[in-house]
Amino acid sequence: MYRKIMVPVDLAHIDVIEPTLKTVADLARHYDAEVCYVGVTATTPGSVARTPEEYQQKLETFAQQRSQVHGQPVSTHLITDPDPIADLDNLLIEAIDAVGADLVVMPTHPPQHLDVLMPSHGGKVATHTDVSVFLVRPAKQ
Repeated sequence: MYRKIMVPVDLAHIDVIEPTLKTVADLARHYDAEVCYVGVTATTPGSVARTPEEYQQKLETFAQQRSQVHGQPVSTHLITDPDPIADLDNLLIEAIDAVGADLVVMPTHPPQHLDVLMPSHGGKVATHTDVSVFLVRPAKQ
């Protein structure tokens, strides 16, 4: 049913998205699907890497490590943007077509009252694309 699963990842917060990564591993094995890890970084130095090239190397290393977990083919897609926080939703929506994904799996937060004013990234991605979007909530504490 699914051939390519796109997973937006924030290399600075891997521990927070671990439930999403476990879900992706299960889905990739079940559907024998490729996993494309998408990273978004600024054009300026950040906490993960000083340059987009360094970020790309770290993203590729991360993808290869995850491939050892689920055993499926992996790819990466790096997006550089001057203001990734402001542009993130649109960048992810554009990436879906760029990588040829037919499923997006991404983390989300529990519903909050502020979602009316500032919707979640996953909610916006789901309403602005024609591919399936699977939102993974954090584990209950």
